[in-house]
Amino acid sequence: MKLNYKSITTRVISCLFYSTLAIAGCPTLLSAQESAKEEDFFRIARVSAPEGTLLEVGGLCTLPNGDLGVATRRGDVFIVENPTSNRPYFRKVASGLHEILGLSYKNGALYCAQRGELTKLVDANMDGKIDVFKTVYAWPISGHYHEYSFGPEIASDGSFFVSGNVAFGDEEWWRGESRVPWRGWVMHISEDGKMEPWATGMRSPCGLGMIDGELFYTENQGDWMGSGALTHLKKGSFAGHPAGLKWTGLPNSPVKLTTEELYKKVDPRYRKDANGRYIKPENVVNEKFVTLFDMKQYFPEVQVPAVWLPHGVLGISNSQIINIPQDVFGPFGGQVLVGDQGQSKIMRVFLEKINGEYQGAAWDFRSGFQSGVLRMAWAKDGSLFVGETNRGWGSAGDANEGLQRLIWNNKVPFEMRTVSAMPDGFEITFTKPVDKKHAADIASYSVESFIYKYHPVYGSPVVNEEKSAVKGVKVSEDGMKVRIIVDNLRKYYIYKLALTGIRDEEKSYSLVHPDVYYTLNNIPEGTRLAMSEVSTKNSALIPAPVPAAVKAAVKPGASKTISYEEVKPLLAKYTCSSCHNANKKQVGPGFNEVAKRHYSVDKIIKLLRNPQPENWPGYATPMPPFPNVPQADAIKIATWINSLK
Repeated sequence: MKLNYKSITTRVISCLFYSTLAIAGCPTLLSAQESAKEEDFFRIARVSAPEGTLLEVGGLCTLPNGDLGVATRRGDVFIVENPTSNRPYFRKVASGLHEILGLSYKNGALYCAQRGELTKLVDANMDGKIDVFKTVYAWPISGHYHEYSFGPEIASDGSFFVSGNVAFGDEEWWRGESRVPWRGWVMHISEDGKMEPWATGMRSPCGLGMIDGELFYTENQGDWMGSGALTHLKKGSFAGHPAGLKWTGLPNSPVKLTTEELYKKVDPRYRKDANGRYIKPENVVNEKFVTLFDMKQYFPEVQVPAVWLPHGVLGISNSQIINIPQDVFGPFGGQVLVGDQGQSKIMRVFLEKINGEYQGAAWDFRSGFQSGVLRMAWAKDGSLFVGETNRGWGSAGDANEGLQRLIWNNKVPFEMRTVSAMPDGFEITFTKPVDKKHAADIASYSVESFIYKYHPVYGSPVVNEEKSAVKGVKVSEDGMKVRIIVDNLRKYYIYKLALTGIRDEEKSYSLVHPDVYYTLNNIPEGTRLAMSEVSTKNSALIPAPVPAAVKAAVKPGASKTISYEEVKPLLAKYTCSSCHNANKKQVGPGFNEVAKRHYSVDKIIKLLRNPQPENWPGYATPMPPFPNVPQADAIKIATWINSLK
């Protein structure tokens, strides 16, 4: 075993530093190390399936008697009896359907979306097998592999919503296309088979959900889509991807915006090289760009996301939307969970309406599922069934498929419960009382905002980044709420609030998830806080003394290695960790595998700026370029990667 003396020295210094702080009576840094984690409150349990059963789950629904309906991408349908017991019984009731990506139950029948139709499935003779397959409504398909269909989601009146993926180009393989009607749309279908187009602008609308009786969907990052998001889909709205505009001239289209009108305001970047071949659009640094909310100024049907789910932070392939019932999962009842296929995890969303439009906050909730989270359904005992798959799509989990349960242990985690917009900042409520000394300190908070480009490139770097000063803090008497005054609020921007200094009143624990992302579509009117009402204490302005033990341990001129703790924030900031793990294959290769290639630091930086997917055959998701990573940060990341070899 080869010893790394620089690493040992760094750890010794770290230990001396923390020990000195503890002796000096500063428990904050030590207690943060002891704080509870996601798994201390929400346990992931396996649902045992019969040996040889491939559960590439495309659809889940709970039946009135507590049984679980499971549909797979391979076209099978199962009914699982006693699904929360140690020995659930799987009964296959149908097979041979075409890539089911949604399953619902209504009035004794199952409904699923196949590639080209909404199908009703009935066990008419009650023998435990589906014997009636009725086409409720069929739509065209071109045969392209990417023409997935998702749903149905059942509306409060019993009607159905189904969404359709776009296809992709031939020569322009990167450009989403709607080759047949209604690809890139959501369709509203009655039980008697009448269809009305509902909205367009979708690229890959995997998650449909009804929230407070209104339709929402989740989108993934891609061409024209800077990041994933949760969007409220009103009838006649346009969510951003132009492919579906091809059909707005049809008589029954509720959207009247045309492709030509949109392209007068934003460049689709159809370009050819000297040989007459189309050139793939790539991000242009320091260009004059537009945003999706810029388009809303010209076209009122443009629907900006209710809540952005920043790419690489809150997932990379957002999926199912599901409401949390009021009587389960403790303080989070009434909020929304969003799955993510790529990062094999679930996020939590709090929504509010300001000036008639939805907006709100999003947090990480629970990671660590064995495969990509695609579908969710509530069990009768209040646990959550999670259906998983990753074939062809790539995910952080080690397995290719799976069915698991998320179980709350009835202990309340120390978390932000809600974040609400205020005329002069934000109001944050907690699940437990906060320590008022920390909560009244401006240094406990940091706020920054950003947005994404609206362009034909795959994804977008964060742009127009700006740090906002926290001017003051007001803590409620019971310690369950704080209100912060934030300088220079910007409408339609995403606000990251980091509450790294907040501690709970009882044990001085830090928050399980100290970061939240709030989408500020509207700034509410109302009473602003007076400066006389708030604390302006800021301990960050008082320089902390360097302990003598640290001074003695650090030698002037000593060379410095790049530690994981130092590079970890950079991996998160530039979304590297969304697809890569240090020690194992994830969506992309492990960093240790990259290190084995013996690339120079300069070579790694060049590949970061201009990836070469052909170097890594066998990975389904090509890496996009990252021109926005500053040179100094790129050097740190590349140096750390090389240290793994």
